[in-house]
Amino acid sequence: MTFRKYLVLAGVTVFAAAGDSMLSHGMKQAGRISLHHPLSLILAVLNPWVVIGILLLLAFFASYMNALSWADLTYVLPATSLGYVLLALVARFALHEQVSPLRWLGIALISGGVGFVAGGPALTAHGHADAAGSESEPAETPVSTGVGS
Repeated sequence: MTFRKYLVLAGVTVFAAAGDSMLSHGMKQAGRISLHHPLSLILAVLNPWVVIGILLLLAFFASYMNALSWADLTYVLPATSLGYVLLALVARFALHEQVSPLRWLGIALISGGVGFVAGGPALTAHGHADAAGSESEPAETPVSTGVGS
């Protein structure tokens, strides 16, 4: 994998964690919103923290789409789940939320699983399926030498 691809995966992770954090902070400032009171929804969307959160989540989505264009979903999603660690740290130290030991354990388990996934290939090689439905390698085509053809 190239440095650029690692950078895209890092962008997905950071943009998601930062966007979610900003959105959470802004929504706590906005207070409860209700679909029965559209003004509360409009005021929430106009909150600067919410706007920044939405923009960061749009950057996350663009980076995520980029990563999915060159790697399998089963590689991209676990690889970017390191954002859970970053998000928990931001929630604990910047948003002053309580993160229980059980949640930290869950985050540690997710991080360990990421190690298994990151060691595999980013893109699965697909062979041709035979009549029984099992995958096989593509058949070799004979190379023409030009002699006697």
